[in-house]
Amino acid sequence: MHDNEGQLITRSQNGDRTAYEILYRANVGKVYALCLRMCGQKELAEDLAQESFIRAWQKLDSFRGDSQFSSWLYRLTSNVVIGHLRSASKWQLEQYDENTHERVLQDSGKHEVIHAHQADIERVLLSLPDKARVVLIMHDYLGYKHTEISDITGMAVGTSKTHLHRAKATLKAQAETA
Repeated sequence: MHDNEGQLITRSQNGDRTAYEILYRANVGKVYALCLRMCGQKELAEDLAQESFIRAWQKLDSFRGDSQFSSWLYRLTSNVVIGHLRSASKWQLEQYDENTHERVLQDSGKHEVIHAHQADIERVLLSLPDKARVVLIMHDYLGYKHTEISDITGMAVGTSKTHLHRAKATLKAQAETA
């Protein structure tokens, strides 16, 4: 953590709104981008980004400095977006039979790198179903493990793996046709 950022966080934790505004301005673009990737709607992403910063202000005392501020903020933002998706009835857990899990998990052992241009990735991300997009972003972009994704989203670990596999298969198919 940068010394200046650490000072801004300490000042913000002590109620200094000007210091928090500086943290906000330094992070708002990335938080908005994360919200947009997860929800796929510009206006909703703006609202969720604002909600994330309001929640961060309210929970700033819980930031202990064990990780970077941005990591803490991204986790909080992920929770805000997922909470919204759940409450908007867009997040209904799918039930898969055990055969589906076995088939997908066997296939998921193949690790392939998918190369595409950023604009193409953004387009394909937005075309993914909500849950697949969220799992892909949380796992591949933010580095969460499936157990962490399960804790945050409430979906089973196997379901998280299934969504990740399907998202990657879609990305691969899109990259091959491009």
